[in-house]
Amino acid sequence: MSTTTKQVINQSIIDNAMTYGQYRQMIDELVNKNETTGDDHSEEMIEYTKMNVQRMDRLDKQIELADSLVEKLNQLDESWVWLILTEAWCGDAAQNVPIIAKIADQTENIELRLILRDQHLNIIDEYLTDGGRSIPKLVCLDAETLQEIGTWGPRPGDFQKKAMEWKNDSDISKEEWAEKLHKWYAKNKGQELMADFEELLNQWSTNDR
Repeated sequence: MSTTTKQVINQSIIDNAMTYGQYRQMIDELVNKNETTGDDHSEEMIEYTKMNVQRMDRLDKQIELADSLVEKLNQLDESWVWLILTEAWCGDAAQNVPIIAKIADQTENIELRLILRDQHLNIIDEYLTDGGRSIPKLVCLDAETLQEIGTWGPRPGDFQKKAMEWKNDSDISKEEWAEKLHKWYAKNKGQELMADFEELLNQWSTNDR
């Protein structure tokens, strides 16, 4: 773990971060005022946020964790903090964060906290994806020492590669890309994300720290 990382994620950051419930409440309150997180409160960004509320509501109600993942979570004997960098307008965050919240909620050994990317650029800049500030980004930390154990994000499994191939295809418009993205999420129903975390639980639990 780098000295820089040690400096940017400290106990004060964790203490002032949101729970998932607080995050959802904040977004609902912003939508009611026709606002979103960040500085861009354009009609487009607010509309993204409204759609994301619907996506998160649906996932909160419908998602069921795989039995094998639940079993691994119930066997977890280490205490972690999962810190997620996110924003209300981010479609990928809306599709993944509710499932991650349900995963963390399965065990008392994981404390989930969320912070807004654009308020913490010094942190996201330590966790760039191919040079970009892609979100959501999860950082797994030892609950006692805040030593970094591992990271996840911004998309599950091999989907990140596929999504970027679509994005870089000049024949696919921005609107078509977003449609393909969310169709994939709807069809996958969180299965690849859950598989990711089942594997990460193995890696992070046995990581030589």
